[in-house]
Amino acid sequence: MQPDRPIPDEDGMLPLHTPGPAARRPGETVFNLFIFVASLVLLWSAYGISGFEALSSPGAVPMATTLVMLISAGRILLDTMRKPTDSEETLARDILPRPVIFTIVMVVLYAVALAPLGFLPTSVLFLLGMIRYLSQRGWGFCLAVSMGSVALIYLVFRMIFNVLMPEGIVPEGEIIAFISSLFGG
Repeated sequence: MQPDRPIPDEDGMLPLHTPGPAARRPGETVFNLFIFVASLVLLWSAYGISGFEALSSPGAVPMATTLVMLISAGRILLDTMRKPTDSEETLARDILPRPVIFTIVMVVLYAVALAPLGFLPTSVLFLLGMIRYLSQRGWGFCLAVSMGSVALIYLVFRMIFNVLMPEGIVPEGEIIAFISSLFGG
């Protein structure tokens, strides 16, 4: 007899399994270890503000706050390590499915490409990739939605509110000067 397997719904998605509080989810220990180490780094950084001079020193409140974070993270890490592992849940299916990993990679690529390429081409490429991957629609639809969205954002924030955006490879100043000359301004 085979074990009970989750049945996909009409969209092909598997139901999420949520273990009880007594079970450890996949990746939970690594995540809590990361939070503990990050709290330790922040405590060290807060110590660098003014050291441990007095309770009224500029670094006292950040040090107290990060110390509470460190103690809490350590307690949670110890509790997590004592729990048994949940055998029904997997990291790839329930915690970090492919769309989440794809989104994280795209956000990192967007952050890396924003300064050298500029806001306009980077945002169009980001939205084009995300819409194509998540919606599974045709390239024409994805290109129209991404270019229309970026044009609207650019119009509102750059042209109306005068928010500066990374220029990159697009000669934005000349384009704005050309558009301004069309309207006599």
